[in-house]
Amino acid sequence: MEIAVKKFGLRSFFPGLLPLFVLAHFGHHLLTALPIPLLPMIRSDFALDYTRSGWVISAFSLSYGIGQLPAGWLTYHIGPRITITVGICGVALAGFIVGLSQSYVMMISFLALMGVLGGGYHPASPPMISESVEPRNCGRALGFHVIGGSASFFLAPLIAVAIAGAWGWRGSFIGLSIPTFLFGMIFYVILGRQTATRKFGDWTSRRNGQELHARRVRRLVFFIVLSAFTQAVIFSIVSFIPLFLVDHFGIRKETAGVFTALIYSSGLWAGPLGGYISDRLGRIPVILGICLSAGPIIYLLNLVSYGFGVISLLLAIGVIIYIRMPVSEAFIVEQTSERNRSTYLGIYYFCSMESGGALTPVMGYFIDQLGFYQSFTLAGASVVAVTLICSIWLWGSRD
Repeated sequence: MEIAVKKFGLRSFFPGLLPLFVLAHFGHHLLTALPIPLLPMIRSDFALDYTRSGWVISAFSLSYGIGQLPAGWLTYHIGPRITITVGICGVALAGFIVGLSQSYVMMISFLALMGVLGGGYHPASPPMISESVEPRNCGRALGFHVIGGSASFFLAPLIAVAIAGAWGWRGSFIGLSIPTFLFGMIFYVILGRQTATRKFGDWTSRRNGQELHARRVRRLVFFIVLSAFTQAVIFSIVSFIPLFLVDHFGIRKETAGVFTALIYSSGLWAGPLGGYISDRLGRIPVILGICLSAGPIIYLLNLVSYGFGVISLLLAIGVIIYIRMPVSEAFIVEQTSERNRSTYLGIYYFCSMESGGALTPVMGYFIDQLGFYQSFTLAGASVVAVTLICSIWLWGSRD
């Protein structure tokens, strides 16, 4: 099946494909970024406890993870141009319907639909980007791609809270779904015009054309486990940050929603930095260092006071999220054959999103039963433990 690919160099980002994918990444996440900052308003509207609040986040993330698996397979058969566009326009359509929902069950169902339709973007985009740059610059290119997603997660809470102040949280979903859908259609046309046509299966494997050996498979499995587990725990923590700020520090719901933008602002620079460092030092040392640091940072949420301390930790959490992303994508791309890259990326995102979706209501249950302090302590300790275990099989490798 034919897809569109055009080569570009890092010395000329803007004439090539990368700016298009940065914009596409922004559009893809503009609606998916809304549930967390709007959660305090949604909780008040439906009178939810922490556990049911957690399901608001999990409804999307669980279905989003499930959508990654068939999307990876479909990318090979119908081409990434289609799956990426569905990942943008489908999210927009489902987000519009979320804004029309009048009950908790309706909202949960439409958030799940949004996740399924959005599953095609991430398995399709990294292979196209990585095959369009020199292998030594793969991490940097994927790091710049992260800017689009982090920008949407940074700006969406600010825009959504402003819209919600006038028209409620439903107005935020409806208002942002319309430009997202229009961009998705425009992106489909532009991508078709600006790229040359090549066979997906004819992509040249400039890194690892051979089949995976047992040692490489084992290392890949432990890498995915470590990265996905760290992402899942952080996702479950971030999901409750607005409620934590409201209930622990007594700040306004709107202010708590805006605070989540701090987390995602880190991605505007941490993604490219993480990709660059991993190109220089190797993927394994960077992923081990960033995952190991996650545990203490999560625990410190219990100890800091409102103000500079909270801001610093939220920024640090964002750094962990956005350094981890391009490093993980680059490692998976380099360790797999070109035929199966989208499939393996689909498995990786499935593991990340399903684990995060499953852990979020569990985290809500723990908070209901134990409070924030003990729940955050257990979460931080679990990340450290898993990192140390996985490091036994990963340490010493630079690729």
